[in-house]
Amino acid sequence: MKTRSPLSTRGWTWQSCSEVIADRLNTGLRRIPVWAVYLLGALPAPVLFYRGATGGLGVEPIKALEHELGALALQLLIAGLAVTPLRRRLGVNLMKFRRAIGLLSFSYVCLHLLTWLLLDVQIPAQIWGDIVKRPYITVGMGALLLLLPLALTSNTASVRRLGPAWRRLHRLVYPAVLLGAVHFVMLRKGLQIEPLIYLGLILVLLALRVPARRLTRPA
Repeated sequence: MKTRSPLSTRGWTWQSCSEVIADRLNTGLRRIPVWAVYLLGALPAPVLFYRGATGGLGVEPIKALEHELGALALQLLIAGLAVTPLRRRLGVNLMKFRRAIGLLSFSYVCLHLLTWLLLDVQIPAQIWGDIVKRPYITVGMGALLLLLPLALTSNTASVRRLGPAWRRLHRLVYPAVLLGAVHFVMLRKGLQIEPLIYLGLILVLLALRVPARRLTRPA
């Protein structure tokens, strides 16, 4: 009679435990309505604007507000990018929230942009000059342009109308989130830990999406 080695037993036990944990998490996640994700995701925005208006964001509230809104946008983009790897690798299913996460991230990108346009620059003639002359702004605008068609087609009607092309279109999120991270790294000027952490997370999540290729030995 064959017996399991201690290593295989331990591996089987760990796999079973992870499956049980994932099942329980998924059961709890199914009870959370999507509108709750929209509500919780939208809460930071009015809080940040209130803090900026009342002196809670330091001596440069506009710059701080721009940073916080941009960081939230990038964090949500990373969260959306993590949905598929979490399901494939750990069995945790957040697919029902992915559209909400994506639309929230685009909303914070727009708020980040509007804060820069209306509160920081304030001079229409200067806007185009900044976009052209400052590389980090050019990169950020590139990310926004890639995200725009994704936001416009994040609805059931577009999924049905576009069919298989919808999935191909929404792969634009990969270069968009990379550009967003590069924009953050360039904005900070120099090697600072926070933007590099974001960039590293994005590279890891993108690498997890690459299908593993089996190496076959020649006959």
